[in-house]
Amino acid sequence: MIQPATLRFIKELTKNNHKDWFDEHRKQYETAKQNFRELVELIIREHSKKDSSLAALSSKDCMFRINRDVRFSKNKAPYKTNFGASIQAGGKKSMLAGYYFHLEPGGKSFVGGGLYMPEAAQLQKVRQEIDYNWKEFAGILQAKPFVKTYGSLEKGEGISLTREPKGYEKDNPAIEMLKLKSWVATAPLSDKQLTQADLPKIILHSFSVLQPLLVFLNRSLADE
Repeated sequence: MIQPATLRFIKELTKNNHKDWFDEHRKQYETAKQNFRELVELIIREHSKKDSSLAALSSKDCMFRINRDVRFSKNKAPYKTNFGASIQAGGKKSMLAGYYFHLEPGGKSFVGGGLYMPEAAQLQKVRQEIDYNWKEFAGILQAKPFVKTYGSLEKGEGISLTREPKGYEKDNPAIEMLKLKSWVATAPLSDKQLTQADLPKIILHSFSVLQPLLVFLNRSLADE
């Protein structure tokens, strides 16, 4: 589980997002980071029993740096106010669909994953796979565990096209899924859940429910 001190550190960092404060509280940061790392290691170790593609991963392969890249951002705050881990074969830099755990107090934490903003060639492959195997894809999204855990895939501005993509008709039964530019599902985690002993169980269950979707997406990317 996540220690209350980890949440306190992130909350305080949010209020004091500058280098002097961070340097003064580096020991607390290292303790919080270790807490998050140990949870990620546990999740990888346990879920790799179901998803063997994760077996070679370590937390270092999956965790994001807390330093922000401010070169092209109007927001010059030097540090992220969250811990995040992207867990998939090849690690966080992989182009494959994967699992994600986002830790940010204040009701902003979530678990989930999918395929986020793939490049054009990958986008085309996934759309083709959905079109050719619509019943299978719809079955994954309509499965009771998926609906109970995630509801549906993320939609809305920036994620979905307003019109049907080139090469597909409006009356295609899969058209709403074909309009998507990302196929991502997320489930919120409350601050209370984060500090409970069953947090790993909650995350592992969420990943297990998501796994059929990732298998489908990654199969489409593997097809030549």
